[in-house]
Formats: sequence, structure tokens, C-alpha cells
Amino acid sequence: MPSFAESITVADLERDPYPIYAQLRTETPVVWVPAVNLWLATSAEAVELVTTRTDLFSAVVDGSPLDLSFGGPTILTVDGDDHLDKRRSLDTKYRPRAVAGYIDELVEPIAREYLNRVRTKPERSAELVAEYFEPISVLSLGAVLGLGHLSAETLREWFHGLAMGAINFERDPEKQAINDATAAAIDAELRPYMESLRFDPDDSTISHMLTTGRPEGEPRTVDEVLPSLKVIILGGMQEPGHGAASCLYGLLADRAQWELACAEPDRWDDIVHEGLRWVAPIGTQTRQARVDVDFHGTVIPAGAPVGAVVASACHDESLFDRPEVFDIHRERRSNAAFGLGPHFCAGHAFARGQERIALHLLAEALPDLTLDPEHEVRMRGWEFRAPEALHVRW
Repeated sequence: MPSFAESITVADLERDPYPIYAQLRTETPVVWVPAVNLWLATSAEAVELVTTRTDLFSAVVDGSPLDLSFGGPTILTVDGDDHLDKRRSLDTKYRPRAVAGYIDELVEPIAREYLNRVRTKPERSAELVAEYFEPISVLSLGAVLGLGHLSAETLREWFHGLAMGAINFERDPEKQAINDATAAAIDAELRPYMESLRFDPDDSTISHMLTTGRPEGEPRTVDEVLPSLKVIILGGMQEPGHGAASCLYGLLADRAQWELACAEPDRWDDIVHEGLRWVAPIGTQTRQARVDVDFHGTVIPAGAPVGAVVASACHDESLFDRPEVFDIHRERRSNAAFGLGPHFCAGHAFARGQERIALHLLAEALPDLTLDPEHEVRMRGWEFRAPEALHVRW
């Protein structure tokens, strides 16, 4: 008879990973899960070990889906000086102080445009993932990346396509084909533009990725930058929109919490923090064991790939009371939603700010917003989790 871990399927995880994680945290917080070809670390203690002990675990993972799909290595799949070099190229645009200086001016006009499209619909109903949150997310990041010439539809297609490769631990050829077609389209669209930026830079993220931190006259090559740019297109465009959608679902499912959020707009930063803890938009950080690692009697063998499940760490009962409950009254404490260790998400301030603005403007304009009872809200995903759709009325 197979063990619990051996019986887990990708379909189970996609449908709802949280009960699975809860059982693993209790029974076997570090365990091999054949369906995803990974050891999963699910307790907060195990996740912290895997993500912060760089002497034991490397971000360089043999056969990484990211490297295979994005033409790696990427900023997420390198260590040491190479990682610092790639990370440094993002500092100019994404350090919290820098973000604070431009985020409202950047995001508000985009959010107000899509909010106006929603609120003027004569039927007084909308599906907010596709009609509001995703367009704000992709256009805001697109603008700061230097992709303001591309449509929201194109950028949404890009991150949905790239997601198929990033999560393809099971090596599904159909998922890989979708990723590969998307990656090829991105390369064809961006390569000429990036070549021009190498020697005629501007203040866009892509320009800084090519030139910042390098001696004058020695920019990075397009091939060096494209894999990490695809990571940013995927995570940076997906995370804020989907995180905001999950947060809104939690609020609207408990009317008292929604009414409090509408009445006290200064609380939005804390509300976003709780929403990210409740449903982490990106579920894991992947590492590879450098040596045999003994975790309370369970040995992860050297060379093994390990998924540090940050979404599970955000539900660890040793840190959070009733972790499955979305609760904006919860005392704020740090969580793992943006990862831990040297690869803590570089865009965390940008993502939080974008969510805050999109949710605040929505609550201000439509305080009578309710979930549409004719449409069940279905959450889906384990690597990238969010409502498939969020139908509302007002």
C-alpha cells in the first residue's frame, strides 16, 4: 500500500494543496513526493532550513524546469556572486525606497482606467481577475520593465504561457509545448529591442538589467538577461494580480472584514500582508541538496531536488493560530509568502504596493461589492494559486 506522500497527485495539489500540506507537516514535514519529482519541505522549520542554509542547499538545480523552460540560468537558479550580480541589476527600480517614490503615480492611473470600465458596466457585475486585477498587474509591471508598448492581452498571454513551463516538474509535454511557444514569441519580440538598449540605455528595468553594475562599455548580453526577464514577467505580473484577487475573495467571503477594510483604508497594507499569508501566490522555492542533510531523522540525499513550500510555511500551526482562516485582525508577523533567504523576492515592495492600490480604489468606488452567488469561486494551483475567476456584483 503506498504511503500518503506516494499517493499525492498533481491533480490533488492543483485542486487544494493546503490539507495535503497540513498532513505532511504533522506526519512527515520533509518527504519525497514522486508525482512532482521533488522532496517537499512543508513545516516552517524545514522551509527555513532549505532556503537559508546555502551551505547545505543550492539554488542551482539539475534539470530545473525554470532553466529548461526559460533558457536559463535565471536569477532564481544561481548562487553567490552570479546571483548578486543579477540581483544588483534590479535594485535601482525595486528597492522599497525606490518603489515608494513612484508606485502610486504609476499604478493609480492604470487601476482607475480599469475600475472605470468595471463600474460603468450596465449589468453591474464583473469578473475581476480578468477584467481588473490581471490587467493592472501586467500593465504596471510592463511600464516599469519598459514594455509599455505591449497590450495587456499580450502580457497576460506571456505570463500564463510561461507558467506552464515553470511548474512542469512532472515533465508534461503539453505544458512544455505551451511554454516553449510563449518563450519563442517573447524572444522574437524583445531581442531586437534589448540589443538596442545595450548601447542606448534608458531608465527601464530591462535597461538596468543589461547595464547596471557593469563597467562602462561592457553591458550584459541579451542571452544573459532574457532568462531572468522571463522570471520577472511570470512572477512579477502574476503575483500582484492574483494575490489581490485572493485577498478580495477572503474579504468578501466575510462581510464584516470587507466593511472594516472599506471603513479604515489605512489598514490596506496589513490586509494585503494577511492575504499573501493566507494564499501565497507563488508556492515554492526549489533547491538542491549539496550534501546528505539529516532533518530530524529524515535524510535528504546529496543531489536531491527539494521544494521549500513557502505556502505551507505560511500555514504552520506553530506560528499561526487557525492558519486556514483569513483574518485581518491577526497580529502581523513575518511570513514566507515572498520566500526566505538570499532569494527573497526582489519585487516584494512593488507587488505589495500594487495590491494595496488596486484593492483600496476598488473598495472606495464599490463598497457595496458582493460575491456573485451564481458563480462559485474556485481556487486552483499549488505552485501558482489564485481564484480561477472572481465574479462580483454591486
